[in-house]
Amino acid sequence: MQIISHQIKFDDNNMYIITNASLTDLPLIYQLFDEAIAFQKENNFIGWQTYDKAFIQDDINKGLLYKIVAENNIVGIFTVYYSDLLIWRQMEKQDAIYLHRIVLNRKFKNIKIFKEVLDWATRQCHRLHLKYIRMDTWAGNAKLIAYYQSFGFRFIENFTTSATEKLPLQHRNLNVALLQFKL
Repeated sequence: MQIISHQIKFDDNNMYIITNASLTDLPLIYQLFDEAIAFQKENNFIGWQTYDKAFIQDDINKGLLYKIVAENNIVGIFTVYYSDLLIWRQMEKQDAIYLHRIVLNRKFKNIKIFKEVLDWATRQCHRLHLKYIRMDTWAGNAKLIAYYQSFGFRFIENFTTSATEKLPLQHRNLNVALLQFKL
């Protein structure tokens, strides 16, 4: 499902646009993942050990990977799913949007993009008549869980994902905290 791009004003000087990523963005997207992994390791954060390039390409081809752009710079990326049965199991009722793999471009580390991603996702939920925004994050990262809770997400449960090839490499056998934002 492809969603129309939206303009977002972050401050008085900059206009940011959320729009679908394209295959031509892949080199930079891979660089963003590499930098995020390096940043997580350098700071001893729980985080990705790797990422699945095939899933990223597939997400782009399906119109599910979005980029946040300012003055021709990709400030961040995120993926949206409209179903997540493998992680949300019996709670999956086609009534939510699922945020995955939110990555900030380290060159813009002082910009807080999550509020804008959440506002964008909220608008999509209203437009599509969905009840929830859901996401998962590392169960062992209490600071990140608290950060998302500060935006109104509620902790649902911890869950260990399966080893299925239907999940990207970085999501297999992963202990995650499931978080939900009710509209």
